[in-house]
Amino acid sequence: MAIKHHLSDELLLAYAAGTLGEGWSVAVASHLSLCPVCRARETQLAALGGAALLDMEQADMSAGALEHCLAAIDTADRPAESVPPVPHDPVLPAPLRAFVGGDADSIRWSMVGGGVRQHRIAVKGNHTARLLKIAPGESVPPHSHRGMELTMVLAGSFSDESDLFQRGDVELADDQIEHAPVAGYGEPCICLAITDAPLRFQGLVPKIVQRFVGI
Repeated sequence: MAIKHHLSDELLLAYAAGTLGEGWSVAVASHLSLCPVCRARETQLAALGGAALLDMEQADMSAGALEHCLAAIDTADRPAESVPPVPHDPVLPAPLRAFVGGDADSIRWSMVGGGVRQHRIAVKGNHTARLLKIAPGESVPPHSHRGMELTMVLAGSFSDESDLFQRGDVELADDQIEHAPVAGYGEPCICLAITDAPLRFQGLVPKIVQRFVGI
């Protein structure tokens, strides 16, 4: 199944430059692990960034820079204490699976309401990361956004006012987008969602629930 909805150049540039927050980086890495088109684009953008660095004026290194670098390499080379086994047919892409410590069958879901469950992922920075599991045919209440939202489909599908999104597809929504995603039939829709601000729900009940689940 070919991926139709891809990452933006802005996200790929920030990822290549190492300036993305933790949750955003995991989301981008997860998409890249499934999408050869975006992997090729990221490689090209990284090469352009490297060429730009060659044209910059050289600057003196700070005292102790080499020691700090060597210490970081020494830490990075240490073997992991435990590596989760790779499932036969994993739902979560390898970068995400490594980050959360297992595949979808090990996730502890909490009820949000209306056939929607979530699992909050602890990340550093001023953004939130969560896995969403939406029952077949169920919908997320209509909402807009106070900031940026990245949603990547990991299993099943969902559709909204713009298009159909399936495994590997990414939807980027900002404060100009208002939608009510509906999970496809046949199997639950599992998504990774990254947001840098709370959603803006229309109905009273979703607004009340939002206070308790932090979505």
